[in-house]
Amino acid sequence: MATPPQTARSERTRAALRKAATVRFLAQGVEGTSAEEIAADAGVTLRTFYRHFTSKHDLLFADYDSGLQWFRKALSERPAGEGVVASVQAAIFAFPYDVDAVTQIANLRIDALDPSRIVHHMRQVQSDFAHALLDHLHRLHPEGDELGLTVAARSLTAAVFAAMEVWLRAPERSLPELARLSREALDVLEPTFRHY
Repeated sequence: MATPPQTARSERTRAALRKAATVRFLAQGVEGTSAEEIAADAGVTLRTFYRHFTSKHDLLFADYDSGLQWFRKALSERPAGEGVVASVQAAIFAFPYDVDAVTQIANLRIDALDPSRIVHHMRQVQSDFAHALLDHLHRLHPEGDELGLTVAARSLTAAVFAAMEVWLRAPERSLPELARLSREALDVLEPTFRHY
């Protein structure tokens, strides 16, 4: 993926490209859409498009673009004393994007991309998610054992991504079903992480 945006203008351009790509992808499919069309719809040149994204396929993951800043922000806003499992569940459901469009884009990823590309990207997202959780645990337990906090962050992350994996393999995918699976996966860990 291209370098994250450095300015407000750059972020606006990236947002316009994400929106244009989503509209085109949903209407025409990924392969039926060109980078030129996306750039034109966003009101930018093709060169500007490539300054922000290396290919139109990168836009299929644009909802994860900002290093999960929405997730980090949602975690930071959770009340003191709330258990980490409850905080993670609430933060996940603070997802700021249009639910229907995200579900459709997730389905397009599966249909349009080579599975190895999806796996590679999801590993990066999973790593970002674990780092966000570890930062949150460090804030909650500044004197905590580093190994224990890291294991906790990675275990909670594994539960969330296991739910996502099961959801991706299902014949019908909806966000309410993903929410149910995520809650169920995190509930399995709840007794273990009560002291966090």
